Amino acid sequence: MRFFALPVRYNLPNILTVSRVPAMFAIVALMYAEFPWAATIAFWLFVIAALTDWLDGKLARANGQVSTFGRFMDAVIDKVMIVGLMVALVNGGYFMGHRITAMLLVLCIIGREFLISGLRMVAASKGVVVEADAGGKVKTFLQLNAIGWLLGWRMLAADFADVGDQVITSGVHVIGLILFVGSVVLTITSGWTYFRKHGHVVRDEGDAA
Repeated sequence: MRFFALPVRYNLPNILTVSRVPAMFAIVALMYAEFPWAATIAFWLFVIAALTDWLDGKLARANGQVSTFGRFMDAVIDKVMIVGLMVALVNGGYFMGHRITAMLLVLCIIGREFLISGLRMVAASKGVVVEADAGGKVKTFLQLNAIGWLLGWRMLAADFADVGDQVITSGVHVIGLILFVGSVVLTITSGWTYFRKHGHVVRDEGDAA
């Protein structure tokens, strides 16, 4: 009898997927660190983590290593990393005087992700698969870009203030804020689209009568 059999095969795509969790913790720690170049390291570590989100899927498809574990963990870890970093951005002062508004918007994102995850769980229990649509993928793309631009702003402000242009630094910050708001809008609208298409799975059989 095999008591310690591993149900998951940790191939390279799966390792890349899981690696985003420790990367998130490292990025958050660097965001709050005060030693020189911490903001720069946080930015480039985030870029690497974001690239693994593209690379793991590409490698899995190219090598025939697409798995249920990989699809599930890729979606879950993306949400964990994005939400974790956005909360850290709010608490770290990346939104400056808009902190309360930013936190309320982050709560909208968190609420949406819980609702869609619940919808998928109910759908799966009924044998229905709720695949990510184009709106959900663009939403994730905008969220990652918003985080990247805001981390880039802090990098320029903290580590390159003596050599950078203040106008460029402020512009990077504004772009990050615009992308963040845009990602929230798309998060809400894509969530509505999911429920409009698949909301019937949460209704009891008697409700359809």
